[in-house]
Amino acid sequence: MPDTEPPIHAWHIEERAYRRQEERRGRRYAYAHLDPARTALAVIDMVPFFVAANPYTRGIVPNIQHLAHRLRSAGGTVAWVLPARVDRSPVGDEFHGREAAEMFRNSGGTGPLQDRVWHEFSVGADDLLVEKSAPSAFFPGRCPLPELLQERGIDTVLITGTVTNVCCESSVRDAWTLGYRVIMIADANSTGRDQDHNATLHTVYRSFGDVRATSEVLTLIDEAVSA
Repeated sequence: MPDTEPPIHAWHIEERAYRRQEERRGRRYAYAHLDPARTALAVIDMVPFFVAANPYTRGIVPNIQHLAHRLRSAGGTVAWVLPARVDRSPVGDEFHGREAAEMFRNSGGTGPLQDRVWHEFSVGADDLLVEKSAPSAFFPGRCPLPELLQERGIDTVLITGTVTNVCCESSVRDAWTLGYRVIMIADANSTGRDQDHNATLHTVYRSFGDVRATSEVLTLIDEAVSA
């Protein structure tokens, strides 16, 4: 029996949401252009614990790889964000249950950060590799990513990875709060179900950032390079 490609979420933004933004600002997308040198691709939690367990997460690997290669080649930044192993907490044990809390504490794996990224990815020499000790990669004091991006003059972040409605959505919200131009890549994020994925896309598009397809963002990068 032939192998089948892992699925991609059947994502969509409702037309009424597009119309709402168009009426407010006169255009469908807030960010019609980007400067690759000031743009970072944040790849959230693409480690074996999450990728191996979810076909949707395996399905987004090629799109993330394409984005990373194209942005890196255009002079942009690629940041691989991995779960840190945090101290146990009574709240974590109470909320998740002791066994599940311990499982999540170990989800990022051990060893050098580059070796913990899903094996199908190519990590560039100038890429950033960081750990986060909270769902969000942009929560102050829980991940060094904002400071590292500030050093590179980054003003735009492309959010990819897993899980769409947990760590990725949390990162979008906090990045927006910190003043970044945020674009969530609809077909380069994953969770367990289409309806959960699309609920987050709606929330992000409505209040925190643009939601674009991989192909559209690749075009934005190419247009910037050729301008």
